[in-house]
Amino acid sequence: MSNRGDKMQEAVAATSSVPEKIPSDQHALFREVLQSFEEAGQQYAVAGAFALQKHTGIFRSTKDLDIFLSPDAARAALKSLEDAGFRCEVCDPIWLAKVHRDGFFVDLITGMSNGVITVDQSWIDRAHPASVLGVSTRVLAAEELLASKLFVTRRERFDGADISHVIYATHGKLEWARILELAGEHWELVLWNLILFRYVYPAHSKFVPQSVWRDLLTRFSELVLNSREGGGKFRGSLVDDAMFAIDVEEWGLENLLPEHQQRRMKIA
Repeated sequence: MSNRGDKMQEAVAATSSVPEKIPSDQHALFREVLQSFEEAGQQYAVAGAFALQKHTGIFRSTKDLDIFLSPDAARAALKSLEDAGFRCEVCDPIWLAKVHRDGFFVDLITGMSNGVITVDQSWIDRAHPASVLGVSTRVLAAEELLASKLFVTRRERFDGADISHVIYATHGKLEWARILELAGEHWELVLWNLILFRYVYPAHSKFVPQSVWRDLLTRFSELVLNSREGGGKFRGSLVDDAMFAIDVEEWGLENLLPEHQQRRMKIA
């Protein structure tokens, strides 16, 4: 393996139930932001590594704190944080803002970067009470956490293992109707992740109801067997616009990413 490959291997920490110590400055920033949200009565839910730990027991070293909000709530939260003296910036109006201090940051996330999935109040209403860094707050429900990872399939980061762990750790208690509602027309990504789960945990297929397997496999079978040439649009840029750039820029395939992002901007 090349030196670059060795470095990439080193950068990916092995999964573990052992918590890593968070630097004191980072810990303080995270707590202050959470306390500020609580004191202001903001509508939000903690996601990312902290939600994954609550649902699976997996601790992960993290440089940021992910907070999910609706677009309206995010605008109010940014103003409140700026008034409280935090340095804030909108990195991408489609989905991401950041709160900075001393090289650490908190991400305020309102959906997926491709504009396909948007956070709304139902995500917050369904969040589970939890203690994060000693602050009484809420984390995303397992269904929303899973949905938030469906499109994280890039070369440099793939959340399929997280999805498999969520399915395994919840022992058949997931609300699949909710997951499929969130995925909508992109249900094939749910099936893709279920096939990965089945491959990884062949003895635990029962954690996914037979009705879900039957529904998705039937849909997929009918879609493939009855498909016609030219009957579907290229969707690679929704998965990773860098890895599928050649399809759009050189092979002339349609780019659906701007359409979804523009639709998302109308919501914002």
